[in-house]
Amino acid sequence: MKQAKKVIITCAVTGSIHTPTMSPYLPITPEEIARDAVAAAEAGAAMVHLHARDPQTGQPRQDPKLFGQFLPIIKNQTDAIINITTGGGLGMTLDERLAPAKAAQPEIASMNMGSFNFNISGAAGKIDQFKFDWEKPYLEMTKDLILSNTFAQIERGVAELSAQGTRFEFECYDVGHLYNVAHFADRGLIKPPFFLQCIFGISGGIGPHHENLLHMRAIADKLLGNDYYLSVLAAGRHQMPFVTLSAILGGNVRVGLEDSLYLSKGQLAPSNAAQVAKIRRILEELSLEIATPDEARQMLQTKGKDNVAF
Repeated sequence: MKQAKKVIITCAVTGSIHTPTMSPYLPITPEEIARDAVAAAEAGAAMVHLHARDPQTGQPRQDPKLFGQFLPIIKNQTDAIINITTGGGLGMTLDERLAPAKAAQPEIASMNMGSFNFNISGAAGKIDQFKFDWEKPYLEMTKDLILSNTFAQIERGVAELSAQGTRFEFECYDVGHLYNVAHFADRGLIKPPFFLQCIFGISGGIGPHHENLLHMRAIADKLLGNDYYLSVLAAGRHQMPFVTLSAILGGNVRVGLEDSLYLSKGQLAPSNAAQVAKIRRILEELSLEIATPDEARQMLQTKGKDNVAF
């Protein structure tokens, strides 16, 4: 892999996994999402990864108009790379998932690299009373959910977004997804440098064992050689140890309330910026330098913040 001379910190601000009952600090409205993204950038995030939610209920939404309420604010108040989800919310159609990135034409969009079981149903049993009626069924239905990312779906997403100059955060939840990245690379449908976001700890994906991170890196090396940058995220309590190991190995990191609601054991993170500040402190204590947004742009060869549609 390409050794990151400086570490790119990505902050995933709200996501579509956690529900409002789980934390009062989860940003829901466009104003809250913009506020948290700006603060995360100020704390050291070179990139912010963005989902949208219904402002009244917090339910995941892929309405481009909702994204349009916070994207210009973040762009105008920060230099951060804006990365828009194409995963959307669980159970959404591909048309729904692609709509915001097609409308906004961001520098980077996420791209899930394979279909797999995505089970977060266990979270429903830990909560006695939900704030909103949609939360419990949304979590419970994932016991019978396949997150669909077929070769045809990936090819369509890659083609349509590449045509507007968007590059990708390739989200790899298991080893087979690395082979899928190589498949599209071999066909010339995606171009290096590849930004691989390896994900650990989702039930249905690769487990949260440090050996798995080393294995994912070894396979990516075999398949992609020096054509990729490694980044890592891990769910819940595994977040900080895993991303720290990624940086020690020469990779990059992702934190944020999409991936974990906590700052430390038993302590809810009061903001996304608090998690960014924590991982920045850890990395700087290890004498690792943090990439600025423009340094991250140079590494990932994006089209620049002024060449987007918002």
